[in-house]
Amino acid sequence: MNGNGFQPVGVEMGELRGTHVPVLLERCLELLAPALGRNGRTVHVDATLGLAGHAEAVLAAHPNTVLIGLDRDTEALAHARVRLARFADRIHLEHAVYDELPDVLHRLGYPAVDGVLFDLGVSSLQLDAPDRGFAYAQDAPLDMRMDQTRGVTAEEVVNTYSHPELARVLRVYGEEKFAGRIASAIIRERERARITSSARLAELVRESIPAPARRTGGHPAKRTFQALRIEVNRELAALETALPAALDKLTVGGRVVVLSYHSLEDRLTKAALADRVRSKGPVDLPVELPGSGPTFRLLSRGAELPGEAEVAANPRAASVRLRAAERLDPEAARQGRTDRERYRRRVKAMHQPGTGSPGSGSDPRPAPGDGNGTDEEGEGT
Repeated sequence: MNGNGFQPVGVEMGELRGTHVPVLLERCLELLAPALGRNGRTVHVDATLGLAGHAEAVLAAHPNTVLIGLDRDTEALAHARVRLARFADRIHLEHAVYDELPDVLHRLGYPAVDGVLFDLGVSSLQLDAPDRGFAYAQDAPLDMRMDQTRGVTAEEVVNTYSHPELARVLRVYGEEKFAGRIASAIIRERERARITSSARLAELVRESIPAPARRTGGHPAKRTFQALRIEVNRELAALETALPAALDKLTVGGRVVVLSYHSLEDRLTKAALADRVRSKGPVDLPVELPGSGPTFRLLSRGAELPGEAEVAANPRAASVRLRAAERLDPEAARQGRTDRERYRRRVKAMHQPGTGSPGSGSDPRPAPGDGNGTDEEGEGT
């Protein structure tokens, strides 16, 4: 469904639900600026538009940038359209999940883009809306769909999945140590009456977890609610498809920034980027074989964490992990490896019998920088 023609669900326009503080906003702008600030028109994809805080800042900072904003939540899209109204001539807001990005770009006529931002997880709008069922601290119908126009609800998952299926969801997506016990409690409860309330589910989870384990790690239902939300919205499956697709669409010099909020998202992100920053050719060759070199470089050392000031101003940023990368020119990357290999051979020759040494007039300059990026290097260090 095109974002230009949707009707918002469950809210009157003008009534903004939830408080929205864009996470790591300045750092995101800093990382995207070299890609979006180039001469001529540039194209930026906000793959998780939400309430458009990041998108608004990007459009304000880069007057020649066209925004393509994706979100599966029609209510969020409605609010984003109002917020971005002054940029109406250079925005496309689309009702779509981020793994649909290639189809959206094809339909809009954009073969490539210069920037992509993924701000993953549940949005402030969804968390703060009690009728959406995302929050374990508020009683609401068990929905948890980010797109309320389609898909199964958390109520359906809780009341229809078998014990092994429930336990798998809680263990894999929630990393819940007591997944089996919680699944058993859910099965027993639904044999008496259908589970329809988020408060009742949270109570069942709390009762299933041993008292000593309840004293640490925050609310005992946190991991269960996370797991159900991921299952209902197919978040990890969509991300596993979306990240490689987004990387493929970036121009040379284009940049991607990913904000993750739990280890599962971050692991997928790390793996997707690691696959692009490594050379796939034999390590002992003096030159990079065509098509085997790294196609991206990392822009930070590992995952960047929020600072104390960021967390104090926005507690929801506490768990964020940022990773970013830039697309390389393949020929430049190949030449970089060739130069480095020549230097290594020259240094090795200097230490062979009968050759010069650093003290005999040789050139001990450092090797040319490769810019290929690993978890040990990056411009953010």
